[in-house]
Amino acid sequence: MQTEHPNIELINRIDTTDIPAQADLFQPDVVWHFFNAQAADIAGSYCGIDGLSEFFRKVHAHGDGSFAISPRGAWAVGDELVVVQTRNRLGRGEAAIEFDVIVVWRIIDGKIAEVWDIPAVNTAQGIAANDPTVGPATAEIA
Repeated sequence: MQTEHPNIELINRIDTTDIPAQADLFQPDVVWHFFNAQAADIAGSYCGIDGLSEFFRKVHAHGDGSFAISPRGAWAVGDELVVVQTRNRLGRGEAAIEFDVIVVWRIIDGKIAEVWDIPAVNTAQGIAANDPTVGPATAEIA
């Protein structure tokens, strides 16, 4: 039986709704880079636990409280990098959209040191208003 790489297990422990409670998963000077020209109010680099908390507050608010992450796959690249593919959802009803995301994580000494969060915004898709899967936020990253 093959076990997951320890860095993937580390990422799987993250709850985006309560970053401060998980400060032990991150280097103190962690940086989260978010690239999205269509969400200029959120795009940028967020530093430290306070910065990450601010980023996820903005993301959850941007989706009217309906932010959801659906993991698709995770790959360890050596012992420092992990690449995660997700399908994310923001909004409710006719305003809901889904989009693919690639997140590259740098893990140093067993803690997350840097993250590059890159959504595929040009191929975002609307979701039917009657889709029952549009609901509350999920907390899993991968």
